[in-house]
Amino acid sequence: MLETIWFSIWGLAWAVYFALDGFDLGLGTLLPFLARSEGDKRVIVNAMGPFWDGNEVWLITAGGVTFAAFPRAYAVMFSSLYTPLLLLLFALILRGVAFEFRAKVDSPRWRAVWDGCLVVGSFVPALLFGVAFANIFSGIPLDAGGRLQGNLLTLLHPYGLLGGALFVTLFMLHGANWLATRSQGELRARTDRAARMLWPAAAVLSAAFLVTTGFTTPLWHNVLSRPYLLVLPALALAGLVMTRVFAARGAPWRAWFSSGALVMGAALFGVAGRYPELLPSSLDPAASITAFNSASSPLTLKIMLGVVIVFLPLVIGYQTWVYYRFRETLDEKSLDPESSY
Repeated sequence: MLETIWFSIWGLAWAVYFALDGFDLGLGTLLPFLARSEGDKRVIVNAMGPFWDGNEVWLITAGGVTFAAFPRAYAVMFSSLYTPLLLLLFALILRGVAFEFRAKVDSPRWRAVWDGCLVVGSFVPALLFGVAFANIFSGIPLDAGGRLQGNLLTLLHPYGLLGGALFVTLFMLHGANWLATRSQGELRARTDRAARMLWPAAAVLSAAFLVTTGFTTPLWHNVLSRPYLLVLPALALAGLVMTRVFAARGAPWRAWFSSGALVMGAALFGVAGRYPELLPSSLDPAASITAFNSASSPLTLKIMLGVVIVFLPLVIGYQTWVYYRFRETLDEKSLDPESSY
């Protein structure tokens, strides 16, 4: 029972992270396509600035849950997937540094360098997360000792790359919806056009991924064996449809919540469809790392559950306040040069 609860917390932490940090990863990727001036860039960066580090708390939470609740899965993940995880870490560090450094020197060349770092530090994690989770859905070539039989290129098969393309596109759509809530004028108009262009691509990639998933993974079989889990792909589908509907109605906040539901529903569908496997092996099912053969002791799981019950509402409450506090739309004139990014 405890293992199942912690598996659910693990999956929920990843889904919330993708829904929150996903929009600023997508917006960072869109930066060169939406910005036409330094003023546009400042609005885009400041639309992410108060939120990105708080959003990454959920990434730390997901990693912490893996480490504390499923230490064997954590060990196998960081030994077998060392190269892609290091690439992900370096990209996230690069993005964080870019936020802080771009406004330190009043030089177009200086800002251009850090804007490029911000784009790379946003696109690479989005792509790697998509590739990684597509590989988890389809199975990773792990042997009985938890060793990866292959290298980074082994993970870049067509289904993995399709997952990467899907994540990048969904995050960009989510990011465009977010910027629509914070921008105005010509930048808002370009953002709305970008969202309209991204939606068909997201719909096509989502359909292709779901169909390919049926042939490549056991996700659909596992979900259909527990029909109540069909609410998860239904949530993703509803989010996809309502994103377009609310965007057409000029309701950007509702469109953003809808694209968030799309991202969360897609992530939870994949995680639930693999229960109880955390790192399924494509070589031998007996070699898979599951919530049961990698869990900490029952006492550890009980103590940590109490910690989560106490502190998680505090984290949610603080983040809710931050989003409420910085909800206003932005323009170049409203940004204080001394305190903004």
